[in-house]
Amino acid sequence: MKQPLSRYYSILDGKSKAYYLLSKEIQMDFSPSQPDEELWKLHTDQIAEFHLHIDNEKFKSKSMKRLDKTARSLLDLKLELAKRMLSRCEICEWRCRVNRNEGFKGRCGVLDPRIASEFLHYGEEPPLIPSYTIFFSGCNFKCVFCQNYDISTHPDEGIYLSPQRLAAKIAERFGRIASSTAISATKVWSPMFAVNVNWVGGDPTPNLYYVLEVLRHTVVNIPQIWNSNMFLTERSMELLDGIIDVYLTDFKYGNNSCARRLSGVQNYFEIVSRNHLLAAKQAEVIVRHLVLPNHIECCTKPVLKWIAENLSSALVNVMDQYRPMHRAYEHRDINRLLTPSEFEEAYGFARELNLHLV
Repeated sequence: MKQPLSRYYSILDGKSKAYYLLSKEIQMDFSPSQPDEELWKLHTDQIAEFHLHIDNEKFKSKSMKRLDKTARSLLDLKLELAKRMLSRCEICEWRCRVNRNEGFKGRCGVLDPRIASEFLHYGEEPPLIPSYTIFFSGCNFKCVFCQNYDISTHPDEGIYLSPQRLAAKIAERFGRIASSTAISATKVWSPMFAVNVNWVGGDPTPNLYYVLEVLRHTVVNIPQIWNSNMFLTERSMELLDGIIDVYLTDFKYGNNSCARRLSGVQNYFEIVSRNHLLAAKQAEVIVRHLVLPNHIECCTKPVLKWIAENLSSALVNVMDQYRPMHRAYEHRDINRLLTPSEFEEAYGFARELNLHLV
């Protein structure tokens, strides 16, 4: 069985390229005047070849050479498709179908991407730190217990950075100790530099087009992390294919009823489980599950069991950081802290399932 995060570590070691760089180096012959169906077929065919030959050196030398400035790439094709999706927005599964290119807002309320904060984060999972986290304002969920509610509920707050400026900041955050080219017992990354770019929020999903724009201007070989609630459409997941190296997911609920009541979303389990399967086909996966008080049987155990049965290579973080924030006090089942015994039961169940725990 493949070791968790083996390709991620290969990028850090300089032995592999981040997926987004490979997508920038694949030449695509297309015109913006072509209809949607033709462009999606081009994209589907190229992504299939991308994954079939990603480790084939002959393919790399033939198809993944540096393009001249006038050539279009697979990343350019993704940008064109993402822009079209915004004109009748179906980026996430709310499928609001508003024209965000013309200034109309959907449920998330996001228009121009607003960045609430961006900094080196040392509180993520050990393999991911230091992580250059970019927190977007706004979210497509309405979680009553959101710990980042000051960010998620105010999509118009924060600053706008041009794609070129944020790409430059990514380059500034990227670097290694001069004498080091890999992570090992003797070769370590400087704590002053990032080992990945971590797109988060709120949620990054409403800003998918902007993320692709930023990466079009980014040049450094740094892994891309998609830190999300995973409520994307299948088309959006296709656009992230060949871009994201690690999905850092939030699998909250084991059923639709709890999701509807506490996060205001429909068809949660079907959508999020589907997207986890897609993510695992595309890239490496770390699944987070925040244990909620009184939700061991209805949410924690079904989620962990599903992961064990469907994502055997994923890393799993069973989290005990729940705090009754935002509007949690309005709901009797989650208006208190998690008890030690509740977490012990949740974590013990995960261990019984032989999950790769972090």
